[in-house]
Amino acid sequence: MIKCLTLLPFVLIPALSPAVVQEKPVFNDFMGLCVHTINFKPELYAPAIRQVRDYHNIHWDLGGDTSSPTQFPKSANNVHWENLYGDWVRDGYEIDASLTFNHLPPEKWADIEKDVERYGEEFARYFGPSGHKLVTAAEIGNEPGVFSDEDYTKVFKAFATGLRRGDPKLTILTGNLNPGESDKYSKSVTTIKDLAPLYDVLKIHTYAQVEGWPTWKRTYPEDPDNEFLSKVQQLIDWRDANVPGKEVWVTEFGWDSTTKPNHTEGNFKDWEGVTDTQQAQYLVRAFLCFSNMAIDRAYIYFFNDKDEPSVHAAAGLTRNFVPKPSLYAVSHLRATLGDYRFKRVIKEDVGELYVYEYQSASDPKKFVWAAWSPTGNGRTAEVTLNTGSGKVTKAERMPLAKDDDTKIKFTQPTPTTTTLTVTESPAYLFIEAP
Repeated sequence: MIKCLTLLPFVLIPALSPAVVQEKPVFNDFMGLCVHTINFKPELYAPAIRQVRDYHNIHWDLGGDTSSPTQFPKSANNVHWENLYGDWVRDGYEIDASLTFNHLPPEKWADIEKDVERYGEEFARYFGPSGHKLVTAAEIGNEPGVFSDEDYTKVFKAFATGLRRGDPKLTILTGNLNPGESDKYSKSVTTIKDLAPLYDVLKIHTYAQVEGWPTWKRTYPEDPDNEFLSKVQQLIDWRDANVPGKEVWVTEFGWDSTTKPNHTEGNFKDWEGVTDTQQAQYLVRAFLCFSNMAIDRAYIYFFNDKDEPSVHAAAGLTRNFVPKPSLYAVSHLRATLGDYRFKRVIKEDVGELYVYEYQSASDPKKFVWAAWSPTGNGRTAEVTLNTGSGKVTKAERMPLAKDDDTKIKFTQPTPTTTTLTVTESPAYLFIEAP
């Protein structure tokens, strides 16, 4: 049965003045991936991502004495950053360094404010855009929960001061924030509220979790009863009210999928993951949903896993460096929308149909409509879209394997309508304006 929908017709939208609205990033600049230093294989993930976020451990650089000067390009434990990050940059990646210091709680610093300010300055001067051009952004902590709010504010101020002095061109991010009270994994926005001149980006982690222990069960990204998207929107709203002009980045989101049976005992014996297919679908759809929000970048957690049935241990795009369906799906998303940016919502019907429009940055007459069922129960539906005067040149669906044929059938009952089947794997209509 064909479900005929009254949707907005295709029209060519004139560009708005930058003074009216900030232009959305293209997907090449929007899509990111969390990685970890020496284990990352840049050639494997190149089709999917060019933005990477590395967990850069400060204690590797400082060793046992936080008052000692750094020895860049080498860390105290002999990682050669120029070789490591330099190879990534030469392979086309842009690096955000998440400067993590949970292994260095306040009592382990010789003089915490003095030492972090000095480290920040030395790091920015060496790694930043004005130095060796290895990183473009740096985060002041990943999830700095071991620090009290008071200590984090002091550390943040000193750290950001050093980073700014070391390289004013370096983009500075906060640690993981939330609009409410601080917890084990995030800091309240109140900890950095009065330090706006010292940072450029508010960052947040979000997971579509519906239960905690013992299942840690997650749901699909558009679930209206979950805070996966609303949590991010709350930070956006806080930004707009308190520090307008700052960017918001989602620096962790993801889903775990494994082939292994659950443990028979221990904390994770009742843990629930998603299927490989669902992981691929939800990651792609999360990117699409985020693109409709006032954020500038989003990073998948994680690049690789070892197929462990537990929280965050099966979240990779690869499994023991063998591609999962999600790697192919995300790579196809980038190949499809890499040069495109979000333009408008065509349809957003909870539990029924989402359709978003994207426009090419290099050829403004080229558009892509992404259409999908925003559900988590395997739903499919045949829909008719009012594509108006635009010429639909082809249709594709998100792949799950290397050799999947992405082309899908569509019909045009009239010159201005297009009919296709939507599923939980997004479909893409390629449209050329007259």
